[in-house]
Amino acid sequence: MSPPPSTRRDRQSPRLDDAAKRIVELLQVDGRASYAAIAKEVGLSEAAVRQRVQRLIDLGVMQIVAVTDPLQVGFRRQAMIGIRTRGDLGVVGAAVTAIPEVAYAVTTAGSFDLLCEVVCEDDDHLLEVLTHRIRPIEGVVSTETFVYLKLNKQHYDWGTR
Repeated sequence: MSPPPSTRRDRQSPRLDDAAKRIVELLQVDGRASYAAIAKEVGLSEAAVRQRVQRLIDLGVMQIVAVTDPLQVGFRRQAMIGIRTRGDLGVVGAAVTAIPEVAYAVTTAGSFDLLCEVVCEDDDHLLEVLTHRIRPIEGVVSTETFVYLKLNKQHYDWGTR
C-alpha cells in the first residue's frame, strides 16, 4: 500500500535551483512583483519567470494570496486549539481541516496531536466551532483553546534553503 499523497510529497520535495529559490524569495517579500521585475533580478526572460512561477504553484511549493488582518475584515476572534486524539490521526486531521473556520492545521509531536488556528467572527462563533464542530469529531479526546489577545508577529519571508 502506498503512503498518502501528502506523505509522498514530503519525501519527494522538488529540488529548487538558485533561480527558483530567488523567485520564491522575491515573491515572499512582494507577492505582487511583476514578472518583468523578477526576470531582471534573476536574469531570466519574463516568459521563463512566468512559467517557473506557475510550475512552483502547480507543485505546491508556494501559493500567492492576499494576507489580511482578520480584525480589519470583520473577524474579531482568533484562537489556536490544541487537540488530543485517539485512533486514526489522519481521519481526525482530515475532519478538522474540512472546517471552514480552520485557517491552519498541523500534526504535532508533543502534548497535542493536532494544532489548528481558527478565525471567527466573535466569541459565540468560536464557542459554536468548538462545541458543535471540533469536539464531536470521532477520535477527539480533548481540546485546549488559546485565545489570541494580540498578534505580535506574522511574516512569510523566511527565504529558502
